[in-house]
Amino acid sequence: MKWSKKAAALKYEENIVAPIVTASGMGHIADKIIEKAEENDVPIVYNKELTDLLCNVDVGEYIPADLYEAVAHIIAYITDLDSLK
Repeated sequence: MKWSKKAAALKYEENIVAPIVTASGMGHIADKIIEKAEENDVPIVYNKELTDLLCNVDVGEYIPADLYEAVAHIIAYITDLDSLK
């Protein structure tokens, strides 16, 4: 089976219930998501297992509760990166 690149983008603000999936896709769409993130200095975290799960969430929907902990770790990591700038 050929592996296809996947990507998902999330939006999180303190006043919303949970992070929202703002984009997801495979192949060319995944490339475009990553390209846009790079163009806009949005941090990119590579986590295949989490990406696979996030790509099953409809765009515009909150992430499911069972992904809160994994996504919280990523948000904390990105926050730490931002504090180093």
